[in-house]
Amino acid sequence: MSLEERAGAGAGAGPAPRPTRHPGLALLVIAAGELMVVLDATIVNIALPSIQTGLSMSAGSLSWVVNAYALAFGGLMLLGGRAGDLFGRRRVFRFGITLFVAASALGGLAPNAGLLIGARALQGVGAAVAAPTALSLIATNFAEGKERNRAMGVYAAMAGVGSTVGLILGGLLTQYLDWRWVLLVNVPIGAGVLIGTVILGEADRAQGKADVVGAAAGTAGLLSLVYAITRGGQDGWADALTVTFFVAAAVLLTVFLLTQARGAHPMLPLRILHDRSRAGTYATMFLVGTGMFATFYFLTLYMQHVLGYGAIRTGLAYLPFSVGVGIMAGVASRLVVKVPPRELAAPGLAVAAVGMIWLSRLTPHSSYWGTLMPGMFVTALGLGATFVPMTLGAVRGVAENDSGSASALLNTAQQVGGALGLATLATLATTFADRRVPHADGTYYAGLRRHDLGLVARAQDAMTHGYTRAFIGSAAVFAVAMLIAAVAINAGPQGADTT
Repeated sequence: MSLEERAGAGAGAGPAPRPTRHPGLALLVIAAGELMVVLDATIVNIALPSIQTGLSMSAGSLSWVVNAYALAFGGLMLLGGRAGDLFGRRRVFRFGITLFVAASALGGLAPNAGLLIGARALQGVGAAVAAPTALSLIATNFAEGKERNRAMGVYAAMAGVGSTVGLILGGLLTQYLDWRWVLLVNVPIGAGVLIGTVILGEADRAQGKADVVGAAAGTAGLLSLVYAITRGGQDGWADALTVTFFVAAAVLLTVFLLTQARGAHPMLPLRILHDRSRAGTYATMFLVGTGMFATFYFLTLYMQHVLGYGAIRTGLAYLPFSVGVGIMAGVASRLVVKVPPRELAAPGLAVAAVGMIWLSRLTPHSSYWGTLMPGMFVTALGLGATFVPMTLGAVRGVAENDSGSASALLNTAQQVGGALGLATLATLATTFADRRVPHADGTYYAGLRRHDLGLVARAQDAMTHGYTRAFIGSAAVFAVAMLIAAVAINAGPQGADTT
């Protein structure tokens, strides 16, 4: 028995997982649930102009259609993971999917902006509950070894391509049906997932109590941090409210860490961070989120504002990214039993950095097949090689009681990293763009209103310059992640652990 397992046993660890008798169906249910909650982070992006027109929303209010989901999703994931350990993973997974589906229906039928934003926040809560329990359900339903590795490979692929699928599906639904269907489509999918949960196995619940103080401090701290990062990127880092929320986040997260270190029943057992490789995994995935989320954002703006792509064409342009991630996730899921995780992740992150440098060569006149598509594909190959070993590393050797918290921390690291990366790199892109053309974004829209093609072209050149500087920033982030993976992660091939 490993040290982590002994620690979990001391906290009341349950018996070994109970593998399902229907592994194929179980994997389909878990993967469909994970794909649904992940793709919803981006499926709405393509529909934002239609939402703004349909509900007469201001630009400031429109941003909260995205931010409300991201804040709730990132801020509540640790609580969702621990809830699965304490109250039963299958039960909590069902609750999360049910809330997500109900919120999707509410948002799809929303008659005004306030109700839509509220529904998006509720969707984020449901996703925060469902996503970490989906990963821990794999540990519950699949025996360790080849079967679990294959399931993890599918899960990692869903997590990796979910954002891209959201962009494609959002474009199709918006153009051929209506923006409301980017939300309503979750209702039949979610209903199918709920029906399928009857075949999922369930491990015994952990012993303990809900850490109310820790949950409140940790959740409020993460919400404050993500909000401060988001606001800082929009209103400036010296903005009074931004600074206030950063201070609040620092205080609340300090309280959270103290309660986790000293509490009898912590929401996040700090023992899961004692393992060097696992801590390195979380740090690596934090940086992967930092670089990847911003990449989607800037590529979408580039394709629509500079190349003039429509909703569907923008979504379909991301297909090479999905293919690249899928190919390498499948390869990596077979290699993890033979190759140490850092020998997959470190080269993968190096390749992803090369892909971002390729994208930094974009100009307002670049071709899709000559620069944009190859850059995306190379980046995807690198990230695809990273997702599987990092996803496995997050729960490797963790006691059964702690797997929900461990997987929740992985998702939280990605979400918080994504928010930090988007806010920071957006500020970087705006700074470089405005050096060429003051208020480049505003100038672009002014040129469109005046039908001044020369002004539009100058603004497009400035914005492209900003986007490409952000891509260089993403390349640097992936390079740092590569170093952390190479130095900090020292685990052997999956399945090589001794007990």
